Amino acid sequence: MSDVNTGFILSMIAQHATEVAAIASARLTGFGRKNDADQAAVDAMRRAFQTAPFSGKVVIGEGEIDEAPMLYIGEQLGAGGIKTDIAVDPLEGTKLCASDAPNAMTVVALAPEGGLLHAPDMYMDKLAIGAGYPAGLIDLDLSPRENVQRLAKAKGVSVSAIRACLLDRPRHEAIIEDLRSLGAGIRLIPDGDVAGVFWTTEAARSGVDIYFGSGGAPEGVLAAAAIRCAGGQMQARLKPENDQEEQRARAMGRDVHAKLTLDDMVPGNVVFAASGVTHGSMFDGVHFEAGQAHVETLVWDSFSKRKSRVRSIYPDA
Repeated sequence: MSDVNTGFILSMIAQHATEVAAIASARLTGFGRKNDADQAAVDAMRRAFQTAPFSGKVVIGEGEIDEAPMLYIGEQLGAGGIKTDIAVDPLEGTKLCASDAPNAMTVVALAPEGGLLHAPDMYMDKLAIGAGYPAGLIDLDLSPRENVQRLAKAKGVSVSAIRACLLDRPRHEAIIEDLRSLGAGIRLIPDGDVAGVFWTTEAARSGVDIYFGSGGAPEGVLAAAAIRCAGGQMQARLKPENDQEEQRARAMGRDVHAKLTLDDMVPGNVVFAASGVTHGSMFDGVHFEAGQAHVETLVWDSFSKRKSRVRSIYPDA
């Protein structure tokens, strides 16, 4: 099968999975039931994958093999076909969905077997920008200040025109203080760091130029899939918080001190899809009208370099 055909099949699978998950979780938007919304997304996504024409294995999921209610790491899905690595966040921003806050979404990345880093469940330092800049412009070993200055120079703007995105966490206070003293703008987000990295791929739409800070390593691989499709740049490093996490990473063959590049996290072609659950910076959320569910999805396919923004309508069963 050609790469283009592989990309097309995986794109259709990813799009359908994120759309049905978004619709399922959107029915619980604003009710304060984040776990129920997450479970609804998981169940809908699993049903979509079970009948899809591929042989999928979850390598980035929501739990280990003994946590079967979630899409667990190692779970086998599909009706047969292309051997595929699956990375999922069935509901990115469960708290956002529960409170009907902006930017909750459903996310999937699919790549041929071996095409996604098997990241342990721990923190990861991340640094990302979108496309259109010289290779090697950003570097995780430089300070946030230096990276912003480099980006501003490459973009031909003042530092004050650069907006960085970080999770609003106490661990990021030093970065926030340093960037504000430099004069850069900052968008702090309560949850959803896949979205934060994702926003850098369409800076003109989202208003975010660069992403900094630590968040989940599994989410980092999902975000790297988006950056790969968009032609952007990303670096990361695992950040174990204790000896147990460090041992887990080493048992998976990961060097916790190594700087990870896109080639380490997503070494080849990949499909990335995300559907809006609540309205946000990149797309509209699900809305229900006249017995129908309307959902907006972005599908990016690095096999064919195709980028699609799709509006789909499903019966609101």
